[in-house]
Amino acid sequence: MNEKILIVGAGPVGLWLAAELQLAGVKVRIVERAAERRLNSRAFTVQPRTLEVLAMRGREQPFLDDGLPILSSHFGALTSRLDFRSLDTRFPFVLMHPQSETERKLENIALELGTRIDRNHTVTAVSQDPDGVDVDVVGPRGAEKIRSEYVVGCDGASSFVRRAIGVEFRGTDSSVYGFLGDVTVDDPPPPGFNVNSTGGMLMIIPKPGDSVRIVGIDATQQQGNSKLEYSEFRESVIRLAGTDFGMRDPVWLSRYGDASRQVASYRSGRVLLAGDAAHVHFPAGGVGLNVGVQDAMNLGWKLAAQVQGRAPEGLLDSYHAERWPVGDALLQSTKAQVALIYATTPSAQALRGLFNELVALNSQVSLELARRSSALDVAYPPASKDSHAITGKRAPDLQLTGIDGQSTSLYRLLHGGQPLLMHLRGSEAPRSGLDVIDSVRVWSGRVVETGQPDWAGLRAVLVRPDGHVAWAAEQPAETNAGILSGVIRVSERNSLRCDLPLSHDPPRD
Repeated sequence: MNEKILIVGAGPVGLWLAAELQLAGVKVRIVERAAERRLNSRAFTVQPRTLEVLAMRGREQPFLDDGLPILSSHFGALTSRLDFRSLDTRFPFVLMHPQSETERKLENIALELGTRIDRNHTVTAVSQDPDGVDVDVVGPRGAEKIRSEYVVGCDGASSFVRRAIGVEFRGTDSSVYGFLGDVTVDDPPPPGFNVNSTGGMLMIIPKPGDSVRIVGIDATQQQGNSKLEYSEFRESVIRLAGTDFGMRDPVWLSRYGDASRQVASYRSGRVLLAGDAAHVHFPAGGVGLNVGVQDAMNLGWKLAAQVQGRAPEGLLDSYHAERWPVGDALLQSTKAQVALIYATTPSAQALRGLFNELVALNSQVSLELARRSSALDVAYPPASKDSHAITGKRAPDLQLTGIDGQSTSLYRLLHGGQPLLMHLRGSEAPRSGLDVIDSVRVWSGRVVETGQPDWAGLRAVLVRPDGHVAWAAEQPAETNAGILSGVIRVSERNSLRCDLPLSHDPPRD
């Protein structure tokens, strides 16, 4: 084999997946068609759950330092905004952070951990057999054939990998087309400017300096295949807003559509798909990049276990089982938002009015939509109906005090990418010998903060590397040592089954 893992695509999804695999001790190579990173930013938002993902590896601070926290977000471009301040997270906001900067930071992390990134390399063929995958690549030095144990397509909406392996991409083509442009304006509108009428929609998002991003849908301009000219862009803005805001110096103009598609399977043999290669949708609320990074977080530790021979049967298949429903929910949400955004009839405008009232007057509606938009609602179904209520849910970044008196947090304990077994027994150390298990970080102490009723009374919790709860009990860990030994030593064929898949070794030097 030339490579253990070959990732096609050096966008945010491929870069974060590479970082997770390298952290687990698996060598990764990325091939990317583009010669350089994209300077224009399609996405500008980092959602709370993605900030939590970064925090689980101690990587969030540079993003926070350079980003702008916004305490609310929109759903369907409604004027009544979703209040993120009530979200149960250390990051109750949307972080405005250009995708170009997000990619630069993630690339630095991947390189720091040892990833090889080859730009200006185009994949021309992909084929697989039971033992590996052959990938033909053309780069600056000519043609190359790469043999890899597994290949992951993170190569975007028009994914060559997806088309090469013939995975069905189910859904609908675009029927609504919007426009966006990054321009300088001499007469900017007040913050939160938003127009929606039977003629279309227009939003203006401030950027650093005098520049703004103008996003809209013009009901009179629905030709999706033509290049967006500056004159047409300006005319649409004037038609919708009554002014061009003194716009000048366009940097980037683009069209987008409401195509909505998802692959039938996130895995086909030794080839897997993640991010836009697996699901495409209308860019409502800036959630696409975030769901893709969370795909990578789910896949990374499972794929590492697979190539290192530690995975139980079915572990890698659980990537599709867990993430396909998340992608499906994303597509349903964005379709609903298109109906609210492109409200070109009196009936559709009445629907917008009703939803505006519901969000403004009912805090529970606003909170539920905020949880869905931020991906904090994602929970994976446990295997047993007798599992504890928190099994499968995301673990919050609880403040903790260890038996040594040292303060820490749950996410800080996940920085190494290992599963975390928590003995929640105050000052009493575990007596079972589980503190010397190689594959799991074992911690003893107590939860400091209150406000987490689902965690009340717990004596032992096992958290997966991706921050979801694998197992929990109201009895001490040593009482469940038989179950835990099966959960932790999943590489043994006859191990007992865990509520959720779990397998990961400590990073190797």
